[in-house]
Amino acid sequence: MKLAWFQKNFIVILFFDIIILSLAFYASHLIRFEMDISPERLRLFYQALPVVVIVHLLFFIYFDLYKGMWRYTSIGDLFNIFKAVTLGTLTILAFILMVSNRFEGFSRSVFVINWLLSMFLIAGFRIMVRFYFEMAAGDKAVSDLIRTLSFRRNGKTPKSKTLLIIGAGNAAEKIYREIRDNIHLRYHVAGFVDDNPVKIRKKIHGIPVFGPIEKVRRISEKLNADELLIAIPSARGEQMRRIVECCKNTGIRFRTVPNMGELIDGRLSFSAIRDVDYRDLLGRAQVQLDDQKIGVYLKDQCVLVTGAGGSIGSELCRQICRYRPKTLVLFERGETLLYDIEMDLLNNFEDIDIIPVLADIQNMTQVSKVFDTWRPNTVFHAAAYKHVPLLESQPWNPVKNNIFGTRNLVEASRTYKVSRFVFVSTDKAVRPTNVMGASKRIAEMLIQNQNICSLNGNPSFLAVRFGNVVGSSGSVIPLFKKQIERGGPVTITHPEVTRYFMLIPEACQLILQAGAMGKGGEIFILEMGKPVRILDMAKDLIRMSGFTPDVDIKLAYTGLRPGEKLYEELITEGEGIVPTSHEKIMVLKATMCDMTFLKNNLKLLEDAADAQNDEAIRSLFKELVPEYQLPEVSCKRGVV
Repeated sequence: MKLAWFQKNFIVILFFDIIILSLAFYASHLIRFEMDISPERLRLFYQALPVVVIVHLLFFIYFDLYKGMWRYTSIGDLFNIFKAVTLGTLTILAFILMVSNRFEGFSRSVFVINWLLSMFLIAGFRIMVRFYFEMAAGDKAVSDLIRTLSFRRNGKTPKSKTLLIIGAGNAAEKIYREIRDNIHLRYHVAGFVDDNPVKIRKKIHGIPVFGPIEKVRRISEKLNADELLIAIPSARGEQMRRIVECCKNTGIRFRTVPNMGELIDGRLSFSAIRDVDYRDLLGRAQVQLDDQKIGVYLKDQCVLVTGAGGSIGSELCRQICRYRPKTLVLFERGETLLYDIEMDLLNNFEDIDIIPVLADIQNMTQVSKVFDTWRPNTVFHAAAYKHVPLLESQPWNPVKNNIFGTRNLVEASRTYKVSRFVFVSTDKAVRPTNVMGASKRIAEMLIQNQNICSLNGNPSFLAVRFGNVVGSSGSVIPLFKKQIERGGPVTITHPEVTRYFMLIPEACQLILQAGAMGKGGEIFILEMGKPVRILDMAKDLIRMSGFTPDVDIKLAYTGLRPGEKLYEELITEGEGIVPTSHEKIMVLKATMCDMTFLKNNLKLLEDAADAQNDEAIRSLFKELVPEYQLPEVSCKRGVV
């Protein structure tokens, strides 16, 4: 059926092009000879016509003019028409020059006129077809088309909502074009709002630009806007807060387009629009990646990701797929999480071999089987226990998972000659006050010391350390939202608690970039920006929900829980930060620990974990990580 459809449309297109080329060539003679073509000129016209038509059609085929869909005719298609007609005309002139005596009997100006007419008629015909499909919305019946045309005289379609777009840049223009081209979206863009005085009172595709943004309430009332759309993906935190406050004052629904870093393919579309979230208020700048370097170690390779269904692991998988690995092995022990990420990737990356593996990094037999079967080139290790208060009461679990699970993967990577091993670490590994942080620091030590035993730096083991990510599982934001929905109170451990935050896509992009930069043994640290007070975060979320902090929604302080500290750090004393070629990535000059000492204590730690000996585990943590210390706080329920 598809082949028949293509053949039918190809014949129709070919027929019209032959008619247009013939008419253009004839009209060129009429114009040149002032509507009076002599019999001799007419004879030459009939002789040259087949050559003119056939040569042009051959160039049309060469430039793929018959493979595009007319309803989506673009500037690129018009440029191809220009190239095809121009080269066709030059070829015809060269042919006539060879077979005739210096154009004897032929008028050169006829071919110049024909070049212009052919180009404009061929391009104009395709533009008319696109215009027809735009107005008809692709599959509308004729009667529906007539109704649509009548409504669009007034700029609106039946039952459409009036939309006011905040911003008048590239993102706003792309969103407008999608709304204009797709009548099924049922939106009518009434205007744009921008602070730039150069843009105010100008028009984008005939739609006026108003401003400044502070006047959005008055503008929306004047235009009877039903919704607002913030289309400024580059907005920083303070700017976004101001825009959100202005939108809230209008009393109508407002949404936003995501930051470009959140988009897997980098393309903005109406379907990506979402409600404003706290991540927008962080205002993190888009990450600039060296795609060529990342592609070198990912493209056409087998990549394995542990914890593939988690917050970081799943986003890592999506970002990795951008670089077209041959095979992506999803290593995950959560059945539902594994199924979800598998379906997500299969729907979006059909050309990549997605392998779901339900397994546990603590089981060396399962780990070895997976490595032996798939022989990964690169491993991203994101699987970890990370809930600080929960792990404080049962420290043997992070020991077995975070430390010995990591050791299993390291041993398998060495055995099966993995080229690159990237360990996802945390800022809680710095001067840890909790067993989670201590377990991750020991895992870092395992990673660093592997390169001492590796000849020629192969495989390369490296770690990437960063702080909290907005929206991760166990994050404070979802809990705050639930507390706000219940009417409060919002619980905070301490008014001065601060944390570093970044976006999940940003963190994963920088992990991939660090993986391309590592030679082995490094601990890369991601630039986290300024730390955020959890109290300020809670107040922002309350305001975004339409309430006033400590008036509509109360704030309650519960005290620090065991293992928690007021301020997180990103480096330990003795570690020196060295800048890298990437502005958002630094590398730490960390000292290596004694391998024999590490192995001996790991054996004791393994025995203590098997016996679930809390005291012995903490004592061994102190031996292995001298800066590890227990905070003297009582166990209270709260959130950090």
